[in-house]
Amino acid sequence: MMENIIGYVKKWGKYTFSEKPFNEVDSLVLCQLVYLNYEKYVPAPCQGKEPVDIQSILEDPEWEQILEGYWYKEHNKELFELAAKSLRFGRMKMNDYVNVIDEDQQAQFSAMCYFLEDGKIYIAYRGTDATIVGWKEDLNLAFSKPLKSQYLAVEYMERAAGKAADASCPGLYAGGHSKGGNLAVYGAMNCSDETRGKLIRIFNHDGPGFRPEIKAQGNFQAITERTIKFIPRSSLVGMILEEESDYEVIESWGIGLFQHNTYSWKVEDDAFVRAKSRAGAKVKRDAALNEWILSLTEEQTHAFVDTLYEVVSASEVSNVFEFEANWKKCLQNVLLAAKEVDEETKKGMQKTIHLFFQILLENLKMGGWPWQEQ
Repeated sequence: MMENIIGYVKKWGKYTFSEKPFNEVDSLVLCQLVYLNYEKYVPAPCQGKEPVDIQSILEDPEWEQILEGYWYKEHNKELFELAAKSLRFGRMKMNDYVNVIDEDQQAQFSAMCYFLEDGKIYIAYRGTDATIVGWKEDLNLAFSKPLKSQYLAVEYMERAAGKAADASCPGLYAGGHSKGGNLAVYGAMNCSDETRGKLIRIFNHDGPGFRPEIKAQGNFQAITERTIKFIPRSSLVGMILEEESDYEVIESWGIGLFQHNTYSWKVEDDAFVRAKSRAGAKVKRDAALNEWILSLTEEQTHAFVDTLYEVVSASEVSNVFEFEANWKKCLQNVLLAAKEVDEETKKGMQKTIHLFFQILLENLKMGGWPWQEQ
């Protein structure tokens, strides 16, 4: 019977990791849980305190505050409660919680370490949160220069590896969902040889790829055999700047872009349900999107992303929830801001968008539209 990660924890939560070894679905559970706000409970790296277990957080009458600030609140609540009460996850320790939002450097970075019962450490990187600056940082992945959050991902991995060495840790896992998957891979290919040698597996759950220049600067080839990337059949986020073809395509109950939601991913026993292939039109769409991104100069990319960000920022909200709650007023502010964009920038934006649709149409001449489910 097919489930999602909630059904997985219900079914397999009674088994310890010694009874049932760590697997790809466990990775996604941990990567979804890292989206929650543990600032009150999990020590930061600089505090030097003992780690806390998941179950102890549930014992606090005010624990539900960790759910604020992210999508899928009810699903997150159910997943956390089940995990905290389970034999498999309940006593799992957590430490070194970091949450950085730097608007000046356009960086949103969050990560945490989980300690498995056999002594191994799972380094979990959070994906894009609800902040507007977090979404801009995702767009900045199109640049040829590494992002602030990618540098932070390397620093965090090195710090975790140092602690692992002190604790005689037998090995490290790293992973994340969405941008978190990108950060896990970036950290693995840019960390020291010593740290990279400790990595057992890198899990990229529908995270964007990298520009060729970024791959060339890192040691990507050294981690390819240890990296596993999962994308749902209609993935868009995970196919951004993705050149490789050795990813695992999985089934989802979602439609279109909603397949990015991890709660929609189909699970059977202890593995994701594999799909036969991706629709031809979607492959053409991805090729067009990536061709467009790589065809732009860095100046054009900066202009496009910065202008889009400035226009959206005119809504005067700091996160997407505020935008949704006051969407009529926010939309009015956005439209007014768009009118204020100078003619030269406006023409540049129009030219950039026109180029995308030109490339898209060329790639779709032999196939259907990419938004059709096939």
